[in-house]
Amino acid sequence: MRNDLLLKAARGEETSRVPVWVMRQAGRILPGYRKVRASVKDFTELVKTPELACEVTLEPVNVLGVDAAIIFSDILVIPEAMGLPYQMLESKGPHFEKTIKTAKDIDALRRGTTENWDYVVNALKLTKRELGNKLPLLGFAGSPWTIFAYMTEGSGSKTFSVAKRMIFSEPKMAHSLLEKITETTIAYLKDQVNAGADLVQIFDSWGGILGYDTYNEFSLQYIARIVDELSKMVPVTAFPKGAYFASEQLAKLNCRVIGLDWAINPAEARKTFRNKTLQGNMDPCMLYSDTNSIKKATQAMIKAFGTQNYIANLGHGVYPDTPVDHVKCFIDTVKEYGANNS
Repeated sequence: MRNDLLLKAARGEETSRVPVWVMRQAGRILPGYRKVRASVKDFTELVKTPELACEVTLEPVNVLGVDAAIIFSDILVIPEAMGLPYQMLESKGPHFEKTIKTAKDIDALRRGTTENWDYVVNALKLTKRELGNKLPLLGFAGSPWTIFAYMTEGSGSKTFSVAKRMIFSEPKMAHSLLEKITETTIAYLKDQVNAGADLVQIFDSWGGILGYDTYNEFSLQYIARIVDELSKMVPVTAFPKGAYFASEQLAKLNCRVIGLDWAINPAEARKTFRNKTLQGNMDPCMLYSDTNSIKKATQAMIKAFGTQNYIANLGHGVYPDTPVDHVKCFIDTVKEYGANNS
């Protein structure tokens, strides 16, 4: 029997209960993932081995009982596809040996094509075949601004002053890089859909470091272009973490779903995003609490958002040291709420 609750909610259709999944659900919280990860030399080998990526994508479906699978991959597939390889350093995160500093560096980048991310396409096809029609399969990419930030900084940052310096001191150059990233991302996401993704999510992880006056120019307009192209194919979720100062502009996006972090009030979100399905927004750290507190917080969250046009999730990815039974408690509480309150 097909569980299409998430797709119904994303399309704004009536659902029998609230669907639920968790960002970073296919990760270190699960023992199966840790076993697979230990069998390869590094994170990128896991991402680039379709059979293993498929295996870890399916584990949270079987262990946690989520209502959707999201392909195990990384947003940094895009810069690598453009000719800027990265390493994922344990306990440190992504690292780029070379960064984008000049117009010449941007000219040297290629626009990625299917052959540059064929391992993701193959992982999606494998996973789709294994899932059959049981659950939706989600694809994703980073927003152009978020990818721009990594390509210019070379890693994560507290200030992202290198990335922001470029937009203020060399705006034409910044837009040239954002254009290339956007074109590549559109091609990448279209390939994901053609390989089996039923919905795609755009992670604007670093949108919140921009200001009200710079967000639209250097992030939102590029997200809008991606959304306009992909929404012709599947529902699209935009997750502009920390950028809700631009809510009025975000509400005009041609996407079906808006992802929310824990800093936004559900009532305000409903008022602003009237015609959207909302997704979120439990603080991931809440899952460190005891199970009784998790249940109460989850029930309160659903009551605040309502059971329709809503997808339960965290306000960001689950942290790797979160107890699995606490994540399961969150998911089960959502399902029980739907059964008792629909």
